[in-house]
Amino acid sequence: MIARRRGRIRPNRTVLAALGLLLLALGGYALTAHLGELSWVDAADPVVSGTELPPDWACWGIAVVAAGIGLASLRWAVAQVPRTPGAVRWHARAAGSGDLAVLDSARIAAPLVADLESYPGVRSATAWVTGSGRRPRVHLLVSAAQDTDVVALRGRITAHALPRLRQALEVDAVPVSLELRLEDSPKVSPALG
Repeated sequence: MIARRRGRIRPNRTVLAALGLLLLALGGYALTAHLGELSWVDAADPVVSGTELPPDWACWGIAVVAAGIGLASLRWAVAQVPRTPGAVRWHARAAGSGDLAVLDSARIAAPLVADLESYPGVRSATAWVTGSGRRPRVHLLVSAAQDTDVVALRGRITAHALPRLRQALEVDAVPVSLELRLEDSPKVSPALG
């Protein structure tokens, strides 16, 4: 997941930088033309010569290009939104009981998050439990310090946190997707004095 997200960042930054430079150049050109600083442009000339309407095909072409740019921009904006599984409500019935317990998946994931956040190097954790009570799935997002031993952290999650979750849910297996983000250490400001 990290590679997929990192793979989106570089093209996004490149496209945004190119678009920003293009708009900056066009704005600078228009400003210098308006101020009369360009020898080949007369500030009194109209922007578009003539008063005739363009041909119909030109209007349709402009509309198609504008719609294409709009749809591409919308797709790009939607791709920036992180997709997280939605919360579900679980219905559990104890064996031999007529009582029905309803739990939010966030409440089910809370002990798992507490376990993860107690591990050394982990700064924050988020967990989503999806699926049904018989076939749950877990999605983990763990932020850790840059110097954290990733192999040891993954091993601890696999050997400690997930077995506890399986035991609590009373299932044999829980498919897990894990996204691990390594964050820079917080900058410590020197003491004033």
